[in-house]
Amino acid sequence: MESLPEPARVRLPDGSQVYAYINPTDLPTTHQQPPQIVHQHIHQAPPDRTVQRVALGSGIGAGAVGASVYFGPLLVAALTSMAISLAVTALIIIAITWGLVTVVRSVGGPDGKAAAKNITQARRRG
Repeated sequence: MESLPEPARVRLPDGSQVYAYINPTDLPTTHQQPPQIVHQHIHQAPPDRTVQRVALGSGIGAGAVGASVYFGPLLVAALTSMAISLAVTALIIIAITWGLVTVVRSVGGPDGKAAAKNITQARRRG
């Protein structure tokens, strides 16, 4: 028991004393700081989360939120894939037509030039 510290005498606000094995300077202070005021700025939701927040706010539920999270990017990916496929197909058709017109002009002589001219005019009309 000799290793224990000397009990400290702490005087309470009502005048009574308490014996404690703590340093009185470690006790909490009697005055408290007022709560801090937090200014929070709410901004517009990013475009990819807007549908989810609207679904949650209107009470539609987790099914709509899950569908928007899953099918939203899936729909964008599918539309992008289709657009790329159509663009590549159009580029291939243009290249084949240009190559065909060039070959017919160079090989055909006067009849080939007339045929190439007809193909060019048909392409411009249609």
